[in-house]
Amino acid sequence: MIEICCGSFEDAMAAYEGGAKRIELNSALSLGGLTPTLGSLIMTKQYTNLEVITMVRSRGTGFCYSDFEYEQMLEDARLLLAYQADGLAFGFLNEDRTINEARTREFVQTAHEEEKKAVFHRAFDCTKDPVASMELLIQLGVDRVLTSGLGQNVEEGMEQLKQLQQQFGGQIEVLAGCGLHQDNIKQIKEYTKITQFHSSCKDWKQDVTSKGEQVSFGYLEDEMKYEVVSKERVKELVAVDK
Repeated sequence: MIEICCGSFEDAMAAYEGGAKRIELNSALSLGGLTPTLGSLIMTKQYTNLEVITMVRSRGTGFCYSDFEYEQMLEDARLLLAYQADGLAFGFLNEDRTINEARTREFVQTAHEEEKKAVFHRAFDCTKDPVASMELLIQLGVDRVLTSGLGQNVEEGMEQLKQLQQQFGGQIEVLAGCGLHQDNIKQIKEYTKITQFHSSCKDWKQDVTSKGEQVSFGYLEDEMKYEVVSKERVKELVAVDK
């Protein structure tokens, strides 16, 4: 299973036309992915038959949220499920970088009440003890964990990914992601025995209105560019995995 990380409805269409079957739908990928708009979810479900896992994340940076932030995220989760999201991607940590049990349990229950998937995202890679964290997520009923094996990317985390799959793969789905592409997917798959992969299949587009004479709204070194999903790279990745 190849899952494509999308930041918009247009990205979702590129993933769909490239042959993907499942996406993680976000907004603001430059911040690591935030909750998508309802419009992007509605249009993705209208124009495709993709399985759509929706990110639920109110801001960038970490995963220890205030009560108001959490209340907003729970409301977003309910709305996304009401508009046909196939699952929720979320992650809640305490200040000591352990799993926030109460919030994770409530999100799992919220997804499962609608018979949808509960996915713990790469907040997992910030936990102190991956084994204890995985055991708790299994206990709480999480269906899937997205992880790079606690490394900067899947290649650096390959050994940990292998261990997680060996120890827990029969109890929870392990989804390998971050830095995964057509040139390393076979190696990662063969070594770790993981069968689900998450990739951005990233490319860049240019918007010349990003900059005026005195102001700039760019967030990259090249101020005119922004990231998108490449249909061609999705095709290449799907073809390699067959």
